[in-house]
Amino acid sequence: MENNTYRGCCTARAPSAPACIVALTVCLVPAHTQAQVDSAYPTRPLRIIVPFPPGGSNDIVGRYIGQKLTARLGQQIVIDNRAGADAIIGTHLAATAAPDGHTLLIISTTHTMTPATHKKLPYDPVRSFTPVALIGTGPVMVATFPGLQLSSLKDLITLARAKPGALHYASSSAGGVTQFAGELFNMMAGTKLVHVAYKGGGPAIADVVGGHVPVLVNTLAPVLPHVRAGRLKIHGVGSARRTAVLPEVPTIAEAGVPGYEASIWWGILGPAKLPRPIAARINAQVSSIVREAESVKWFAAQAADPLTATPEEFGQIIAADLTKWAEVAKKAGLSVQ
Repeated sequence: MENNTYRGCCTARAPSAPACIVALTVCLVPAHTQAQVDSAYPTRPLRIIVPFPPGGSNDIVGRYIGQKLTARLGQQIVIDNRAGADAIIGTHLAATAAPDGHTLLIISTTHTMTPATHKKLPYDPVRSFTPVALIGTGPVMVATFPGLQLSSLKDLITLARAKPGALHYASSSAGGVTQFAGELFNMMAGTKLVHVAYKGGGPAIADVVGGHVPVLVNTLAPVLPHVRAGRLKIHGVGSARRTAVLPEVPTIAEAGVPGYEASIWWGILGPAKLPRPIAARINAQVSSIVREAESVKWFAAQAADPLTATPEEFGQIIAADLTKWAEVAKKAGLSVQ
């Protein structure tokens, strides 16, 4: 599998003003302070906040990176699941933490989507944080409860078109990547699947496995065990190409929705005003971790790819995606509050 590095080109747009603000948050620290901070850090165990419950992709990726960082930084990494309010609770907690590098936040593409669907947030998605490191990327997928007895994505589309508004789909949150992926599917497939939001991928998966909701739109990694055990029927992945872990599963574009593509990325943020040497040190360690052969194999097993970027490049990705998903939300009429 190719080990990818972001090279500053997620869109054709020039970096916006928020991207410049992001860059400034990690730059202006006196040289003597940088040296002192770098030599002393970390001085105690680190907390990585996951703003979703256990079992979802953010949690899986966060725990893997946390385990690897423990050995490299010489301090225990504690994963703190703070789910609720579409990831807003955990994200706000991280935004208000001391900017000393001992509290970090695992985010995904959802971080850039929530502002488009929530009118008021207790934090600013750019100004309240310092970009630290990009981790990886992976596809979303569409699956159904086996009891629905659908053999293909076209069968699902046919059923959904015949019964508009009758079928529901579960996602990991309101205003997150899985809802955006689900609504993009509705728009491109001509269906009217009704969204049901959960407080994370784990609970959403559990309800579809239990037959309480017929359709699931989720990231692929946490779904794999259920697919392999026959508890879920997967009909397509949102990536541009088929995934190596399930090569028999077509892309959603191949399976009946031409042009469809949806994926997720994961990364790490710190609170605003996090000193640049701390952000740089964590970035270097995380980038080294995801480039290891063992990690490349681990990501492949999760149907994902490692991905790295400098803190400044990661800030540009966040700024560009905030603009992109705001436009999608407006066109689809997505709003939570």
